[in-house]
Amino acid sequence: MGAKRKKRSKGSDSDDDDERDPPPPKQQAGASASSDSNSTKQKSNKKEILPSTIKNKEKRSEIHAKIKRQKKLEKRKKLKERQVAEKRALELGEEPPEKKVPCTIENTREFDETVCKPDDEELFAGNDADEFSQILNQQMTPKILITTCRFNSTRGPAFISELLSVIPNAHYFKRGTYDLKKIVEYAKKKDFTSMIVVHTNRREPDALLIIGLPDGPTAHFKLSKLVLRKDIKNHGNPTGHKPELVLNNFTTRLGHRVGRLIQSLFPQEPEFKGRRVVTFHNQRDFIFFRHHRYIFETKEIKKTDTKGKKDEQATNEKVPDYKTIARLQECGPRFTMKLISLQHGTFDSKSGEYEWVHKAEMDTSRRRFFL
Repeated sequence: MGAKRKKRSKGSDSDDDDERDPPPPKQQAGASASSDSNSTKQKSNKKEILPSTIKNKEKRSEIHAKIKRQKKLEKRKKLKERQVAEKRALELGEEPPEKKVPCTIENTREFDETVCKPDDEELFAGNDADEFSQILNQQMTPKILITTCRFNSTRGPAFISELLSVIPNAHYFKRGTYDLKKIVEYAKKKDFTSMIVVHTNRREPDALLIIGLPDGPTAHFKLSKLVLRKDIKNHGNPTGHKPELVLNNFTTRLGHRVGRLIQSLFPQEPEFKGRRVVTFHNQRDFIFFRHHRYIFETKEIKKTDTKGKKDEQATNEKVPDYKTIARLQECGPRFTMKLISLQHGTFDSKSGEYEWVHKAEMDTSRRRFFL
């Protein structure tokens, strides 16, 4: 009995030892798995080489082009998948998937209390009593005086001649040695409604001063990225018709006032036969100016009408279809403006009161806009 018990104890001990010791093949499998993971990490590290870390210029440009091509293919693939999903939803009578709105600086701008609302009664009441109400209500026709600073440049006269072709009923007067205040008084006596002063620096127009007459206000704009008509490829020549005026994204109280100042430069009866459009587009407090001519064309598109039951000859009838296409031709000039200050009354650099002045302290956030 004792021997049997000893054998059993030995057997039980051996069984316990077998259970305690892990099998050698499992250790080999774990080692192989760890080696596989290390190899995949090394491969991923090799794939994630940035082009900026490569010193060879040809190799760097080659890898950069390869990455760009892959991103373009992925973008096309996502677009095709989205189009297929929309088409399938329309066939099944379901709602198409929601379009993703990208987060931009403009749609994530900081909250501004001065943003105009459509039910703002104070704003509309103020429009009937401001300095531009007579022109915008067509009680007066705008008459513009354009002049320069004392030291004119080579591109200044070319820019002024193109402004004269853009703004109807605009007249150019040479500045000479006259003070700006005397010119303002002269313009008031001659019944001018607005005055534009083109300032130049280093042979390049760099600022615009728009003065509303007779009571102001005076807006000072920084001028940049000027492209004259002759430098625009395939440009068009404008006609003498009164243009249509388009103002975009002037949303705040300040932007609304600046937009009305710009609007008072143009007559409020556009001649649509001329097919001219003048656009002032505000984006992130930069006002982009464009001047276009447009035309509508009907283009014939041939479609094949395949019948359900094919004839013996299997002929397809060609049914013509017409599509209306709008074509644009830029007339120029092209430039960008940024508001520097808005002053009460006519130009007075010493004792004038300012409604708004741009300061460097205002540029602390990229998502803060004032127009």
